[in-house]
Amino acid sequence: MDYLENISFKLTANLQDFSVCAKMMAQTDPWITLEMNYEMCLKAFEGPSKEIYLIVLKEEIAGFVILQTGGTFKGYIQTLCVSETYRGKGLGKKLLQFCEERILKISPNIFICVSSFNKGAIKLYYEFGFKLVGELN
Repeated sequence: MDYLENISFKLTANLQDFSVCAKMMAQTDPWITLEMNYEMCLKAFEGPSKEIYLIVLKEEIAGFVILQTGGTFKGYIQTLCVSETYRGKGLGKKLLQFCEERILKISPNIFICVSSFNKGAIKLYYEFGFKLVGELN
């Protein structure tokens, strides 16, 4: 677990970074199950009031998060993705801790949506302290 001390977070607006992240999404669940291809995943980075942060390990993008930092959805963790290579190793928790610190500077509330079949993410979010407030059909 020493590698967790060597991670860094990087704010990005770089289209090449977005491409790497969209590929990461499209090649793994839950996006495979949701039938979101690369082009659809790439669209997640578009729009106003978004901040995209990379989690970098040894100069490699190990994951990322897309935050909504303004408007109606201020405080929303829109997309959180950890590379399949690094899942289950604590990076998701580190990413959530980073999100919490960032969002609480701009909003009293943090929220996230998760698909009911995404059991690993649900477990992570509950362990982190998120509570179910409703279901969308």
